[in-house]
Amino acid sequence: MSRMNRFHPRESPSQNSATSSSSSSSSRSYSNFRNRNNGARTSSSTSREPTNGKVKPQKFPLMDDDNGETNYSNAQSIIGNCPFMCPEKERSQRERLRDLAVLERLDGYPGKSSSSLAVKKFCRTISLKEVQTSDLRPLSVLKDTLDYLMKLLDSSDHSFLVLHDFIFDRTRSIRQDLSIQNINNEEAISMYEKMVRFHVKSHHRLRRCEGDNTILSSIHHLNMEQLTKCLASLYNLYDINRTFDSLFDNEAEFRSLYVLVHLDSHSHSTSESLSLWFSRLSSLIISSKEMCFARKVLRFFRVGNFWRFFHTVASEATNLQLCALEAYIFEVRAQAIACINSSAYKLHPYPLTLLSKILMIKESDLETFCNACGLQTSQDDMGNKVLPTKQSGFSQPKGGFQCNTFPWWDLLKDDMA
Repeated sequence: MSRMNRFHPRESPSQNSATSSSSSSSSRSYSNFRNRNNGARTSSSTSREPTNGKVKPQKFPLMDDDNGETNYSNAQSIIGNCPFMCPEKERSQRERLRDLAVLERLDGYPGKSSSSLAVKKFCRTISLKEVQTSDLRPLSVLKDTLDYLMKLLDSSDHSFLVLHDFIFDRTRSIRQDLSIQNINNEEAISMYEKMVRFHVKSHHRLRRCEGDNTILSSIHHLNMEQLTKCLASLYNLYDINRTFDSLFDNEAEFRSLYVLVHLDSHSHSTSESLSLWFSRLSSLIISSKEMCFARKVLRFFRVGNFWRFFHTVASEATNLQLCALEAYIFEVRAQAIACINSSAYKLHPYPLTLLSKILMIKESDLETFCNACGLQTSQDDMGNKVLPTKQSGFSQPKGGFQCNTFPWWDLLKDDMA
């Protein structure tokens, strides 16, 4: 369970003035990115007195979002009593319809499951007048179900795409049950942190899956969409459970994730700026080392100081923050190569050894990456690989191209659950 740091000392917000030094003129000419942000928080919800049996439909607001996380603060709550990961009625129905995921099938038979395998599916449209206590899992069962799902990530019997598809849907169902029952305590915070962690780590692992690039891109987009919604709900839970000026144990790191996955304007659906989002944060969060790191990375990304971007990430990022940043590591590398190609002196090809140190990538991978960008490499008189500049064929690598080697990725395999 997440705990609050009851005696967290107040610190003055860090004065994160932009560092203007750069390793070369090419760094200074790197593109300046603008940002949009959809950091609006969801409104706080208040627990209501429970009722038993059916829920009167007029006491529930209509679903306003397909993730099932509608705020039920204006409605009476219902406390579930389903003792299984999947209600028996749903399991029986899905057995008859052979609507069982591979991970739910008993002995591989598509029409048979068990209470230890079947997990309640997410339902996009719920007829609230039909919701009963037997349809909903209480908090203790939801916690056990989430732990079961997270353990599945260690399975080697199925591909990650199969595992992700199953866990992606079933965690949405968990969020739906939490929302309907207005469960918004510190145990819910711990559960949401686990689900956010799943989506962030999936952000990393999905980029390494093989298959149709169009399908993978769609899966990646949906995962990012649910990550953003999970973060919004988690921040709401932090706020409504706060009793005084303090932070939850993991709050600073999880707040920083929102900045790290929204570094560029293509990641936002509203016109709110990150500066406005920052203005609503407490001084404790702003001055935390996790948020100071996120702000530095954002600044270096925007001003185009790719040398400081990579070395700040290398020296300060947590495994979770590395996963959130991976797409931008790919993007900054491509933009850095474009910058060097266009601004370096034509008669002096750029040594790949030096460039690999700046971009923190193996020289052999860097050569492949340059070729994927439409640039040719060659050898100098000493036999060293170099990048001739002023080439006209640069193009942004396609999304399916994978060349995101980073020295710390191997650490992530022990931190996925």
